[in-house]
Amino acid sequence: MFKKLTPNMMVKDVRETIAFYQEVLGFEFVMAVPKDGQEVSMEMPQEKPLAYAMLKSGNVEIMFQAKESLSEDIPSFQGVEIGASVSFYFEIDDIDAFYEDMREKVEVVKTIRTTWYGMREFYIRDCNGYVLGFSQQTPS
Repeated sequence: MFKKLTPNMMVKDVRETIAFYQEVLGFEFVMAVPKDGQEVSMEMPQEKPLAYAMLKSGNVEIMFQAKESLSEDIPSFQGVEIGASVSFYFEIDDIDAFYEDMREKVEVVKTIRTTWYGMREFYIRDCNGYVLGFSQQTPS
């Protein structure tokens, strides 16, 4: 049945989003599609506007698509604002060190805390306004 879930997030600027996810969160470039092209580039295209890119970190893959491109591919997105009433929840290692590194670089929307359900977590906002949650299971 289901094998994998890879979010495709509508973004203002694919290059800016790549920079945020690489420089701030440590994601790796996988591939991109230039704005006016029909080819997939496995290396970051230099100085071309991008319609789409995929990045990864460990087992996590995320796709980013420019608003115009995504609206063309899926017409029901025409007129829809960038953003969502969803948060993306990442499980990570060494959350306290990661939080210390992140809190000066990004907008923290919920500071680090340990929840009643046994997770240590915090939330940030990315460069497109998406809310990203980071968590780690606390020892039992």
